[in-house]
Amino acid sequence: MPSTVPHTPLVDSFGRTVTNVRISVTDRCNFRCRYCMPEEGTQWLDRHEILSYEEIARLVRILAQHGVRKVRLTGGEPLMRKDLHQLVRLLVSIPGIEDCALTTNGFFLADQAAALKASGLHRVNVSLDSLDPETFMAMTRRDHYVEVWKGIEAAHAAGLRPIKINAVLVRGVNEHEIPRFARLARERGFIPRFIEFMPIGMGDGWSRDKVVAGREVVAAMEASTGVRLLPVERAGGQPADRFVFEDGIGEIGFINSVSEPFCGNCDRVRITSDGKFRTCLFSLQETDLRAMLRSGQSDDTIAAAIRAAVAQKEAGHLINDPAFVRPERTMSQIGG
Repeated sequence: MPSTVPHTPLVDSFGRTVTNVRISVTDRCNFRCRYCMPEEGTQWLDRHEILSYEEIARLVRILAQHGVRKVRLTGGEPLMRKDLHQLVRLLVSIPGIEDCALTTNGFFLADQAAALKASGLHRVNVSLDSLDPETFMAMTRRDHYVEVWKGIEAAHAAGLRPIKINAVLVRGVNEHEIPRFARLARERGFIPRFIEFMPIGMGDGWSRDKVVAGREVVAAMEASTGVRLLPVERAGGQPADRFVFEDGIGEIGFINSVSEPFCGNCDRVRITSDGKFRTCLFSLQETDLRAMLRSGQSDDTIAAAIRAAVAQKEAGHLINDPAFVRPERTMSQIGG
């Protein structure tokens, strides 16, 4: 049943307004990244437990009526979901949605980039933690480096801009590649984004001493290139601090979730592949929107549940607090 109540913004108790939703379309993934999920033993959701494209579109329509303007599709690996471009087409046609982006491991991108672009996808982020095939295999537990690069090149050829390369640095594993990522930014125009290693995977071996802070990356890049990095935008309407090289050649992003949390400016919420609404990656509470959708609840009732959850949005993730508790779900189950 269409909404009959005024469409007011989703504002939490700290005055933050929600404008951005990350939606996981599947919990399945063909990689086994060490910081995300265990190598063996993961139990996948049954197909009927996953939101349909029509259900996702309905939720986005409700969110758009209350001020959400940006949608990011995630997984698991979202391109494992059949005909994802059809969902993109549904979402970009919703009034109010101004930006639809995708985060992917890139493996299936070569075959799907053109269809995604034609359906209205605006941008793509590719997770690529290493520019060395052997280190890539150590991080992902899969020998698919060549396939990922084919996907990146296909996305570039299809006109998806900008292409952002998401890299999680783990001390002792891949931080030595920082200069190579700097060259990638300066020579190819892709935008590397360094995401600090967070305690969200099962058996990920996380400890604070393995976190490579953003400030270290800046120093290493400046030392290797001889060119200063200048800040152009701090985390706010986007999760990343944006820097450009002083000579104007190349951009770098930093998501310093551990060393410099940006929770005070967070405008994002999440929907898991099985329809649970979360106000933070590290939330310990979820709202079951799937149950509401499938029991015939009205748009107004669903919107009220979303509004109630947003009102309880956490001040921050508490990673740096002694009272921090990991969520029961891993990153792949919540949505990257």
